[in-house]
Amino acid sequence: MSVLQLHSEPLREAWLDAYGHLNEAYYLVPFSNATWALQDHFGIGVAYFEQSGCAIYTVESHLRYLKEVRAPATFDIQSLILETDAARIRFAHRMLVDGIERATFECMALHYDTASESTAPMPEVVQAALRAVQVSPIPDWAGRSISLQKR
Repeated sequence: MSVLQLHSEPLREAWLDAYGHLNEAYYLVPFSNATWALQDHFGIGVAYFEQSGCAIYTVESHLRYLKEVRAPATFDIQSLILETDAARIRFAHRMLVDGIERATFECMALHYDTASESTAPMPEVVQAALRAVQVSPIPDWAGRSISLQKR
């Protein structure tokens, strides 16, 4: 499995709720920051957008809260490429604090050309780099939906 270690950041006091836990809304912030790092790693970040007018747009995501986070803490985010094709990337992040998995985030994103206002193929070099680190097998927690029914 190809796990990318591209992002780490400290918990900020303002992100805590009234109970002293990381507020649910703020779990997404380190994951979003890790997504920017992932895009930069593959050459499809802000500089790419400024040069090409193309960007990576999130169209769906799923966040699992697994274990509480209290201050002080440093988020170590692991990134995984689950699937990719010419214009889409399905990826995931794992949030670890003190080596313990606290949350996971899964996302479907599109490569979008802002000039034509439509999806477009990523450069072949980017597609190849994404395919080269695609994980197999996909973690069992990825692709789950929410339901009250036991599986």
